[in-house]
Amino acid sequence: MSEVTSISIKRSITIRAVVTPSWKEEAEKEISNAIGTSDQQLAQLEKEGQQVIEGLRTQSANPLDPRIQEQLSQVRQQVSAKRSELEEQKRNLLQQQAQVRELEMEQIVEQGQIESFCDLNVGDNLVKKMQVSLLVRDGVVESIDQE
Repeated sequence: MSEVTSISIKRSITIRAVVTPSWKEEAEKEISNAIGTSDQQLAQLEKEGQQVIEGLRTQSANPLDPRIQEQLSQVRQQVSAKRSELEEQKRNLLQQQAQVRELEMEQIVEQGQIESFCDLNVGDNLVKKMQVSLLVRDGVVESIDQE
């Protein structure tokens, strides 16, 4: 049996961005678009919920029938749960928007992660090989840092 001295491994790389006027503008635009989408989803949810409720009422011979009332209650609960979920998403987006507005120029912020492969050889420090980050300014890589 032969001994392996090198392998290729997958690792996560942290992307850090320098806050610039264009980065800030783009971040705010993305968040604003997401807030708009959230508002549209809320409006659509309300509309569809009302349509289902009206449909149940018009299709039933006796809208006061306990089974119909139970179905109406279930629909209202589902709509309410989904509304709460969407409202929470919107609150989070508004909070992110406020945080972006407070960022100072040239501040470095974590923007996400990507994955890459690297070669690992016998004798390499695994921890150092795994701790890599990119510093990006307006989409251009400024540095690749081994932390």
